[in-house]
Amino acid sequence: MHAFSQSTSSTPTAVAVPPALSLPVIEAAFPRQLHPYWPRLQEKTRTWLLEKRLMPADKVEEYADGLCYTDLMAGYYIGAPDEVMQAIADYSAWFFVWDDRHDRDVIHGRTDAWRRLRFQLHAALDSPRDHLRHRDPLVAAFADTMVRLYSFLSKKWNERFALHFHAVIEAYDREFRNRSSGTVPTVEEYLELRRLTFAHWIWTDLLEPSAGYELPAMVRNHPAYRRAALLSQEFAAWYNDLCSLPKEIAGDEFHNLGISLIHHEGLTLEESVVEVRRRVEECINEFLVAELDVLRLADILADGTVRGKAASVAVTACLGNMRNWFSSVYWFHHESGRYMVDNWDDRATPPYVNNEAAGEK
Repeated sequence: MHAFSQSTSSTPTAVAVPPALSLPVIEAAFPRQLHPYWPRLQEKTRTWLLEKRLMPADKVEEYADGLCYTDLMAGYYIGAPDEVMQAIADYSAWFFVWDDRHDRDVIHGRTDAWRRLRFQLHAALDSPRDHLRHRDPLVAAFADTMVRLYSFLSKKWNERFALHFHAVIEAYDREFRNRSSGTVPTVEEYLELRRLTFAHWIWTDLLEPSAGYELPAMVRNHPAYRRAALLSQEFAAWYNDLCSLPKEIAGDEFHNLGISLIHHEGLTLEESVVEVRRRVEECINEFLVAELDVLRLADILADGTVRGKAASVAVTACLGNMRNWFSSVYWFHHESGRYMVDNWDDRATPPYVNNEAAGEK
């Protein structure tokens, strides 16, 4: 199967999807979209990575566009105002760099450096303006994204986002401790942890500033809306596991649904791939059902009042972007250099990472 990449040139190029990872239903029923701001988005995020010193200049030049981080977000939050789209894209790029720092801290046994970073991120999340000039570029850049993201909706939305991200930081700490001790989580433990390390509710929260509307709790917590949101994120997390399995086995990583299935359920590598793929396909099928339930919810919300109409329009927009997440995630995994381990000199060491901790040589 092929898609046409818009990632690194103005000339589309065919992208082949390996048969084991091909999902015809995504290619047929989930048309790919791209935010019209994308070309500018890519340029500005590349500049931001340099200005915030999140990646060395040579790595930004060689790898930033090919990693397709902006493509992933520009295929998701369709309809977002440009400034919201930019803030989300920069935050997403930061998240990938943080994930890489976490991985390198594990690999190099930098327990003190990780603990320090963990506490600094918690502090920056609660008072980002106080950390804009932090000596660790990762903390300062995070604070910058938080100041911007906190500017779009209300204090209540900010508090909700912060609550969700505090939990993500702690989940990364649990993963650090698991990897440091050689602990492979059980399937159920992993699924619970993955919802946090993949930041399911963070990406769902960001649907609201993209729609320009803060959803009331009764809508966000409605079983139909919550289920559709969860399924879109579960698909993304498990498809990521499917695609990153070779990378994570090479990197001695334990946190992958396939690895938990092999270690705790006695599956072979081939059997675990089949099972993860089955769960991925189940997410797609269940989302198509949940999508109809959310559309019915949107109809009910449109009760003839101005407020009801606004809520209905926002829910429909958020649902549309949940749908966009499927295609954006799918094609990202086949276009991004993040998963092309066969092209790396060392399959355990991504060529785009910085192996140094902040302030260390």
